[in-house]
Amino acid sequence: MSLNQRGPATEVVFTTRNPEHPFVGLSDEESCSVELTGMIPRCEGYAEFFTVTGATPADVSALAADHEAIEVALLAEFDRGGFFEFHVSGECPARRLAELGTYPKTVRGVDGEGTFLVAIPARRDASAIINAFLDEYPRIDLASKRETEDVTPRSSVSSFADVTREQLTDRQREVLRAAFEAGYYDWPRGRTGEEVAEELGISSATFSEHVRAAERKLLATLFAEERPVDDP
Repeated sequence: MSLNQRGPATEVVFTTRNPEHPFVGLSDEESCSVELTGMIPRCEGYAEFFTVTGATPADVSALAADHEAIEVALLAEFDRGGFFEFHVSGECPARRLAELGTYPKTVRGVDGEGTFLVAIPARRDASAIINAFLDEYPRIDLASKRETEDVTPRSSVSSFADVTREQLTDRQREVLRAAFEAGYYDWPRGRTGEEVAEELGISSATFSEHVRAAERKLLATLFAEERPVDDP
């Protein structure tokens, strides 16, 4: 998914109260807010990054015990929640929306209700995408649909540039750039981690180690700006 797409689009909102989706189930059980802030493919499965407000890290980590396809890691903790990585090996509606050609703008669970706000570029068949998605996820409902003029997702280019210069090692930058240019972060993925590793002359395990370390530094900086701030 590109961060710089602009132009007319169809903005669509889907909702669900299906607790089988972890971010919905957690928000219901803990009466909290769970918001997806990014998705990254992994060699096996993919990583989803969530900001959770109103639940303890222990509550979030306990989620993994109920979902065999999920591993949870705490990346940053704050007073009313934390920033988490969910390593997912199963299916996911947010990922499926991206695969269908939409630009997910907001994926959030609040008090047991899940919301997916996505933009579908004008060049794509919005009705076909919506129908295909609803056929695959019958417990998700179409809440609204409207035309809009801008599909640009939020981004923080300056923060990423600063972290790239100041915190990533030369090797991490090299591996991350090679992965990006090879299409590792495209959806669907242009190259697998194994293929990029082979081109770099390193093992898959070393590739994953460098990529994951770099991603965590970048994402921690990007989403630190979204941490809740307590009133003085």
